Amino acid sequence: MDLEYSQGQAQRVLRQRNMLALTCAGLSVLTVASLLAASVKDREIVLQPIAGRSVTISSRAMDRDYLELVTRDTAVMMFNRTPQSADYRMNQVLKIAHPSAYGKLKGELIKIVDDQRGSSVAQFFTMEKLTVDPRGLNSTVTGVLHTMVGREEVSAVQRTFQFDWTYTGLELRLVGFRAIQSEKPGTNQNSNASQEVAP
Repeated sequence: MDLEYSQGQAQRVLRQRNMLALTCAGLSVLTVASLLAASVKDREIVLQPIAGRSVTISSRAMDRDYLELVTRDTAVMMFNRTPQSADYRMNQVLKIAHPSAYGKLKGELIKIVDDQRGSSVAQFFTMEKLTVDPRGLNSTVTGVLHTMVGREEVSAVQRTFQFDWTYTGLELRLVGFRAIQSEKPGTNQNSNASQEVAP
């Protein structure tokens, strides 16, 4: 009687062990499948509303609205500056620079900051047009770059700048910028325009 009871208990324990092993194996397979699915699935992040609209960025492709907003803020940081704010604005732009372009961008921005440091020259950019190309990962801003010496405006030049970007995962980084149009006919510019600190 004791032998039959012991054998029954052993069989019950064996069945429980087998069920537990099957459950563990199933959970392991499910975990691996979930990790694989997560690694290949496009990621999306919904950003807080800016300028009255929600913006979603995805690892699949660059969002037009997001590229527009980043370009706008970068242009404001880069082209609106005073001698007192030049270092801060340069550092903010460098925070979004791609590591491969960091040194070159920093060199270009330092030249601008050094030209402006210790002077009474300030600049502000009145943006008139902004276009973006999410596929080509570039954007352009057009507007008037005003240069002030003290309280006097010494130049107002129509300028167009192009920004080049790289987008990896969910990270948009600046790789370069350049002026693609230096002046437009009919732009007002007085004889002191040589004092302009040009980007």
